[in-house]
Amino acid sequence: MLIFAAMPAQIYSPFESFNFSNSKCFLTGQTLNSPEERIQVFPQWLMSRYNLEDQPFKLLDETMATYKDLKIPCNAAINEQYLEPLEAEIAAAFDHGYEAVKALDDQKLFQWAGKLLYGIIFNEIQAGIRLQHAQGEEFNISQSIIHKFSNLHLMLQTLNLPLALEGFKPYTLCLFKVDNKEDVFGYRDEINTLTFSLRIKDFGLIICLQDNGANGSYHKEMLEKIGDQQLHPIQFEEVNARFFYSAYLFNRLPEYEIMPVDDTIYIEAAPLRGTSSKPLFDDWVNKIYGQVLENFWKNWGYLLLEIIKNPNSPMSFLFDANGDFVSAQAIELPR
Repeated sequence: MLIFAAMPAQIYSPFESFNFSNSKCFLTGQTLNSPEERIQVFPQWLMSRYNLEDQPFKLLDETMATYKDLKIPCNAAINEQYLEPLEAEIAAAFDHGYEAVKALDDQKLFQWAGKLLYGIIFNEIQAGIRLQHAQGEEFNISQSIIHKFSNLHLMLQTLNLPLALEGFKPYTLCLFKVDNKEDVFGYRDEINTLTFSLRIKDFGLIICLQDNGANGSYHKEMLEKIGDQQLHPIQFEEVNARFFYSAYLFNRLPEYEIMPVDDTIYIEAAPLRGTSSKPLFDDWVNKIYGQVLENFWKNWGYLLLEIIKNPNSPMSFLFDANGDFVSAQAIELPR
């Protein structure tokens, strides 16, 4: 549970009233002038650049939308003051590529990815509510998922409120140089674990949006070996698979204390370990990891039996048999 101490009125908690109508701003809860006061979940500049507008986007209830169908209600003034400047800064950095993205404040990348993933969550919830109501049922969602989504929404309000995160980052963010094809657009997410990945231009970006840095610590040795060396796309997708799997194994729900002092709202993170002696991550099982990796390596056609031929040491393009990093130039595969 979040601990609220004399909660200032301006923090908006949509999961308390469970209001996901198009009449309230997703970020502030303000009543909108019109249901048409909405913004794109995937920003227009990104959709235009990769011709995404009419590409299919599958929702969890198996219905199909297009990228341009995904919108969220947003107060026009809030959009103009906070979201449009962020989009402009991210778009300019993405245009230039890895070095410009690396120079960005990583909290801005977190806010940008968080708004995008939260926008997908918002659309998923709306679709779920419609489906359940059509079947004459109440919409149900697990308390642990509500907890995660609420925390993400709280952290998104660093965009528009004087929130000060006290000595922690709510996320793990990793940026890699990747030898991508010019027109590649590789996007993945997992909303249950709040994991985000984007591979475009000459870089790949992975963000675990609600882990207080735990996945970064978990993969510390791997990240140190990679450093700032360029990755082949198949290597980046291997890193991706490792993060998506570890995010699934992460078994804590971060807790925060909120303390308003004067004009600032301070947020402190409770220790992830808490009172439990259980490790932060469940046991890594190579066979399950192999299934995840098979999915991430679909472009190259590697199958599970091949990947876990040696059950104790799954196939890797990142590291050789001695555990040393494999240079991207040494990998010869169709790109």
